[in-house]
Amino acid sequence: MKVHHRAAAGLAVLALAVAACGGGGGSESKQPNAEQSKQAQQQMTETPAISINPVPYEQVKDGGTLTLAIGQWPTQWNPNHVDGNQADTATMLDPILPQLMMADENAQFTPNADYVTDVKNETVDGKQTVTYTLNDKATWSDGTPMTWKDLEAAWKANNGENKKYKPASTDGWDKIESVKKGDTDKVAIITFSKPYSEWQGLFNRGTQHLIPGEHITTPDKFDNDYNQKIPATAGPFKVEKIDEGTKTLTLVRDDKWWGQKPKLDKIIFRTIADASAEVNAFANGEIDAAYIEAGNPANLQRAKEVPNSEIRKALSPNWRHITVNNSSEFLKDKSVRQAVQYAINRDVITQSDLKDMEWPIQTLGNHVYMNNHKGYVDNSGDLGKYNLEKSKQLLDAAGWKQEGEYRKKDGKEFALNFVIPASVATAKTEGELTQAMLKEAGIKVTIRPVPDDKFFTDFIIKGDFDLVPFSWIGTPLPLGSMPQIYKSGSESNFPKASDPAVDAAIQAAVDETDPAKAVELANAADKLIWDMVHTIPLYQRPDIWAVKKTLANWGARGYKYYDYTAVGFTG
Repeated sequence: MKVHHRAAAGLAVLALAVAACGGGGGSESKQPNAEQSKQAQQQMTETPAISINPVPYEQVKDGGTLTLAIGQWPTQWNPNHVDGNQADTATMLDPILPQLMMADENAQFTPNADYVTDVKNETVDGKQTVTYTLNDKATWSDGTPMTWKDLEAAWKANNGENKKYKPASTDGWDKIESVKKGDTDKVAIITFSKPYSEWQGLFNRGTQHLIPGEHITTPDKFDNDYNQKIPATAGPFKVEKIDEGTKTLTLVRDDKWWGQKPKLDKIIFRTIADASAEVNAFANGEIDAAYIEAGNPANLQRAKEVPNSEIRKALSPNWRHITVNNSSEFLKDKSVRQAVQYAINRDVITQSDLKDMEWPIQTLGNHVYMNNHKGYVDNSGDLGKYNLEKSKQLLDAAGWKQEGEYRKKDGKEFALNFVIPASVATAKTEGELTQAMLKEAGIKVTIRPVPDDKFFTDFIIKGDFDLVPFSWIGTPLPLGSMPQIYKSGSESNFPKASDPAVDAAIQAAVDETDPAKAVELANAADKLIWDMVHTIPLYQRPDIWAVKKTLANWGARGYKYYDYTAVGFTG
């Protein structure tokens, strides 16, 4: 999974959201009734899995520039690195780095012929063995051939054995026993020590894009070779310019590309941190598409009025949540974390963010599967329901006694920081709602705005927060997110939560090769994650885009990976 935090809300929605709290926490009347839940489920079934204006390659115009916005400018361009594990970074790397397997809108994977001419997944001597035959033409932009050594280097950097590396996730990599050369340098034989059902996610956007092995052979190279630079690529496009001043990445066709010629001449990614500014830029013709964040129906309405544009929306594996720092001095006690969860009315926050967004208003009850996934079960139980009295009882039992406006223990006030990116209005709204709710339980919450470009690297990764809202951008392979986000010791386990029972349950799920049994085990693990209060799920994140009508093969992609050679314009 990739991290994404940007969201926005207009002042009108902000006022509405605060009013919904009635000056305090949420009330039971804000829980959706049976009819509302039924309507949301119906809306969910009617929302398409993909909306990208599919046009045959031959009918796409040759040439043109696609200009897009991203919300956060990276410093780390190594997608394997925990600091590079951001959705915006992955979006910019897609046209210039290899993805060995491609997913369609149904989350089905097929080999990417531009990079691999054959992929075999079989059992050899009782062990799962995946053999990749790399395309003979596949070459890095510095002239180095792409070989089995690039896959070996990725495995060694990501498998967790060398603790000096900081990979975003070790899942799957830690099950690989060896990566060896086959008949030629173009054949990589991957042998697993344990079966790994989501092997297709390795060496592509699903986990981390493949980069040249020579740039990650040491922890120092892993940290620094792609820091504020992209030394080598291998895709239909190449880097023309990284402009740190304007925070803009410009890509152009790579004349050395051996695959299908891309239709576009150029792709420009501009950093626009504010969602309303992004819609304004779209309305002014400065960019060709704008993401419509939850929490700002005014942006949706404005985008719908832009001439020669259309709204494309689809279900996606992305979700909004509040992460709870298990290592915080106030939140180390599980019963206290549970008290915090009971005091937060998830339905009120969800309704605030999704009101008038023309999207199903449905609270998410699972950390692994989205509402529309066949494996989805609402595992939230009592903890997922707003219960102020239960919250107060748990706090009393933990020794946090009400003294005046807030609770104290051993003379210390119960005070939490709710960290948000400064320009993100929806995060501010979520903070104010949480602040009002927790005040009713006797917990003080201070909303702490921080610079957008430091929010992830300096605060989330470093654990400098008590509560923090952001979004996880999922993949077609949901099981891989479990060890990445929730397992003890993972670099992406940002709350530093640790529970041997949770670890064992996660391991059982990811080790299971029978799909139906794996779903069952994943849901069993999810119940334990709820009990731990690692993350408070809010809702399945809307995937809504305003785009020029003439833009082809691009939009709300759901599970599908883009083919950037076919992206372009029809007029």
